[in-house]
Amino acid sequence: MEIRKGTIADAEMLSDIGTLSFIESHGLSGPQADIEVYAKKYFTTESFEAELKEPSNVFNIIFCEGKPAGYSKIIFNSPHSNVPESRVTKLERLYLLKEFYGRNLGAELFNFNLNLSKEAGDKGLWLYVWKGNERAVRFYRKQGFEIVGSHDFKISETHYNPNHQMFLKFQPK
Repeated sequence: MEIRKGTIADAEMLSDIGTLSFIESHGLSGPQADIEVYAKKYFTTESFEAELKEPSNVFNIIFCEGKPAGYSKIIFNSPHSNVPESRVTKLERLYLLKEFYGRNLGAELFNFNLNLSKEAGDKGLWLYVWKGNERAVRFYRKQGFEIVGSHDFKISETHYNPNHQMFLKFQPK
């Protein structure tokens, strides 16, 4: 297992991982056509190139046996009105391909980001997670996250996925 920072050169790989993992984890959350249109719009190589050029976005890619298994995207110092701390990291994405489930890679990538957030001086992590993705909700609860709000995630003009907003406050040393 290896984790490294994503670069512009990884945009196509991130597009492939993002598209497949989004469809795998959200494919049953709405009409198939809406899910596919969303993935084709937001997980393009060009959209990843633009996101990777933005200095506030930090991408990390996890590899298993030399194969890309998933990635994360975090944004440091990204406050939200539902979050009681002012200096917190937004965990915007933590995507793992289904073929790599059960190998503890999601936890490894999560802990990697957790440590980066702490090193940056942030006081916690927050995220949105689709309420129907019970596997992910259980994972975040196991990490110590609590539900602090909700958010309707727009998939298409006619479909929104209900999301929990979750927060993990870091314990002082």
